[in-house]
Amino acid sequence: MKIRQSIYAFGIFLVGLLFIPTLANADGEVCAECHKTENPGLHKQWENSQHGQNNVNCLDCHKAESTDADAFTHNGYTISVIVSPKDCATCHEQEATEFQRSYHSRAGQILPSNENNVFGAIIGGPAAVTVGCEQCHGSRVELDADKKPSKGWPNTGIGRVNPDGSFGSCTACHNRHGFSKAQARTPEACAKCHLGPDHPQIEIYTESKHGNIYYSGVHDMNLDSDNWVAGVDYSAAPTCATCHIAAAPGLPSTHDMDERLSVNLRAKISHKINLLRLTDGKQYDLTDDNSLPNVGETYTPPAGKGEPGEIADILTWENRRDNMKTVCKACHSPSHTNKHYENLDDFVDLYNNKFAKPISATMADLAAKSITNKVAFDEKIEWLWWEIWHHEGRRARSGAAMMGSDYAWWHGIYEVAKRLYMEFIPEVIDMAGEAEGWALLNKHFKPIDEHSWYFDGLATRPPQKEVVIINPKTGEEVARGNYATLQPTVENGTGLKIGGTLTLGDADISGVGKLIGKEANMVVLVINRATQHIHVIKAGGELEAWNGDLAQLEPLKTITLQSTQDIDVSSESLSVKGKREIYLGYRLGDDALMYFPDGIGVVVTE
Repeated sequence: MKIRQSIYAFGIFLVGLLFIPTLANADGEVCAECHKTENPGLHKQWENSQHGQNNVNCLDCHKAESTDADAFTHNGYTISVIVSPKDCATCHEQEATEFQRSYHSRAGQILPSNENNVFGAIIGGPAAVTVGCEQCHGSRVELDADKKPSKGWPNTGIGRVNPDGSFGSCTACHNRHGFSKAQARTPEACAKCHLGPDHPQIEIYTESKHGNIYYSGVHDMNLDSDNWVAGVDYSAAPTCATCHIAAAPGLPSTHDMDERLSVNLRAKISHKINLLRLTDGKQYDLTDDNSLPNVGETYTPPAGKGEPGEIADILTWENRRDNMKTVCKACHSPSHTNKHYENLDDFVDLYNNKFAKPISATMADLAAKSITNKVAFDEKIEWLWWEIWHHEGRRARSGAAMMGSDYAWWHGIYEVAKRLYMEFIPEVIDMAGEAEGWALLNKHFKPIDEHSWYFDGLATRPPQKEVVIINPKTGEEVARGNYATLQPTVENGTGLKIGGTLTLGDADISGVGKLIGKEANMVVLVINRATQHIHVIKAGGELEAWNGDLAQLEPLKTITLQSTQDIDVSSESLSVKGKREIYLGYRLGDDALMYFPDGIGVVVTE
């Protein structure tokens, strides 16, 4: 095994040597001497780099043909400011080819999409796009009259659209003029873009065990190695590069990060993804809910995504996952690796089925019923859905994939759930109205078992152990304490019935006296959770908006308070629809009003 690994690593080293030119453009020496004075820091970076050490100078990379779109004359030489992947391919053909077909190289082309364009160019503004979005995604570089880059420059975005027709920027990862292998292999190289509310990979990595070990053992990472094979040249910890592009025993390095990604964690709803490569060098993801074509067949991309072409190769999602598992197994056992992916799949299914799919279906129905309009992001509910999937949902799924527990839960599913129950559902009801809103929620959410706690109420409601006593004439609080306990029950079908066991203490309450033995008139308030509107249940069973007047609280039942008793108050004519809270009160003549400050959840009815 060790012999095979050594031969494999040595082969990678030899391939690397083939791409290091040893002959420099002699005129480039003039450039280097000039920039040594004009830009000493730049010159120092180049001089210390492998390019500088192997006589690859300024003109070797920046020389252009007069017919190039971005070519101009500089001190007698025809050059281009931009060194594109097409230029780098002169020496690094395999790396450039792999990168050009990758999703990274297309990052600049997704910015004009509807949602991104609305947020960036319209809601934010073009200047924000230039210094924000395009610095990671890449700009479409335009040239001025002198053929020098103007609009969209300076830019090293990973998916930059270059004047020569190539996509991407090698210097997004390999800092220009230094081109250090060690630098590109560190997690910080990826951290310029992979951070923040919607894709916090660097934060997740840092909190994970992988990141924890890396930062405490970076001196053992052998980052300058020519081979850098996981488990062979280093074993302290993986970095982003280790998992996504670097070599492992039995797996060569690649500049196509798509080869090891088996599930889309970016989309509104996640899918396993198969990779189709066409003979024209382009490649596309095909979700696992589509039938898989065969090599040699013609694939027609979605509208606007490219021209039809012949399929040259297919990497199924299982192939892609096996590639990543090969990296994992350089340090982990197969059972450890397989269990991690089981946990990830279960987590993604939870996100999809409990949250993303019913929310997406609700949004589709709101649009189909013209409850939402066609203007993007002019309604609160659109922002809520965007942040659920694009922020909290992405954080959750990435946290699960990269073993960042805090991002999987607190910054992820916890926030997804909170935004759903406390903001999205109330907004649906507010926009669609009580009847239509609850019809949509009952259609898309109620059938899902994981939502039963919300839609059907708790099987056992917690006991209420505190009461507040106020003066009904002044509204001032007289006392508050554990003078009474109620274990409540609620039935809400053809009518509404509230009951439970009421237990009273024997305390002598200042201004009230002892509760036991007093006659009490039971009153009930109903609060709509979505709108916070407050209603009182009238003696006839109907709901009436409450204006805050205590005299409006009509008694539904009169009882004599005992140390322990079963109480019930019902209305056969009233069934409370929606998600509500019931508040029980006891009017003690004209002297006091006692109520439990904790509400009792009411079930949703069809």
